[in-house]
Amino acid sequence: MDLRLPKPASDQKLRRAEALDALESVLPFDRRDFLADILTDDDVETLRHLAKEGIGENSLRALASDLGYLEAWSLAATGFPLPWPAPEALLIKFVAHHLWDPAKRETDPAHGMPAEVAITLKAEGLLRIDGPHAPATVRRRLSSWSTLTKWRGLRGKFNAPGLRSAIKLAVRASARPRGRKSKKAVTADILSTLLNTCAGDRFVDVRDRAILITAFASGGRRRSEISSLRVEQFVEEEPVSADPKDPEGPKLPCLKIRLGRTKTTQADTDAFVLLVGRPVLVLKDWLERAGITDGAVFRGIDRWGNLEKRALTPQAVNLILKRRVAEAGLDPQVFSAHGLRSGYLTETARRGIPLPEAMQQSQHRSVQQASNYYNDAERTLGRAARIVV
Repeated sequence: MDLRLPKPASDQKLRRAEALDALESVLPFDRRDFLADILTDDDVETLRHLAKEGIGENSLRALASDLGYLEAWSLAATGFPLPWPAPEALLIKFVAHHLWDPAKRETDPAHGMPAEVAITLKAEGLLRIDGPHAPATVRRRLSSWSTLTKWRGLRGKFNAPGLRSAIKLAVRASARPRGRKSKKAVTADILSTLLNTCAGDRFVDVRDRAILITAFASGGRRRSEISSLRVEQFVEEEPVSADPKDPEGPKLPCLKIRLGRTKTTQADTDAFVLLVGRPVLVLKDWLERAGITDGAVFRGIDRWGNLEKRALTPQAVNLILKRRVAEAGLDPQVFSAHGLRSGYLTETARRGIPLPEAMQQSQHRSVQQASNYYNDAERTLGRAARIVV
């Protein structure tokens, strides 16, 4: 018989907080105490295991955030931490709490997330909306839940017919339009305007125009890919023809960027994109000015104009774009770094570049996802909406 007394909750929380310190490069420090209070010992051990297995920093950060929310929701909704594996009934309850019909809620207050659960999650800063969640958010959290279940060596009910049916019906009922990550696309004309704001010779101007033009010209790279870009990913290529139809004509510099692990590629794939012409010159100018020969390509610059060693965060890339948008006299509320990605595909459609060719550069894996941006541009330029003018 084990006569040892259980450790006080405060000691357990401190131990979990110290364990999470090992992930400080991935998890925001200000979230450590919250996660230590919400997560279980097994949760923390799972995150540490994922980190050791080499899962991408952004993926691990998202998993930790989703796990924190799921544990908080479970405590608020059931009074208990998440069971592993979760029964199908709990998964369906999660869907019912987050995807619901606002019209039905008006006549049935019990429909959707119970008020006491919502109040608890809002008090913890985890719930910021009064209506149903976006279907994409719910699917992402269920996906994280499934991933964490598998990493624990367990099998969940995430493909159960009842759950799939519940999600399908709930999405229909929520009638929530799908939002864009960036309300407006950063197309070539807007990019030119943004580049004009950093056309000076200041150190920060050289860096910012390299970030903007590299992100756009390389197929609309995600902000996480730009922030994690390293010199070692560059491969110098032979100059290419300015006009593909005239191989003997003027040549342009060409640089290959090996992508490694991204949202749609794995570290061991040979996926790459190309920079051709002016973007190569702008990028090389930044590297030369900054004296960067290895490691992170885009780094912070302190208030005195000194280059920092650490790479920019994805959030910093987004803030840089928004700052340049504001300096250009545009509304930063309707633009984000993702606008460079949607803008690239929109621009290829405007210029009549075939979608498969555009996807080679953007590295979209889904034709449907890529065509959402591509077709939007075609529709605004087409005649179908101009029947009555």
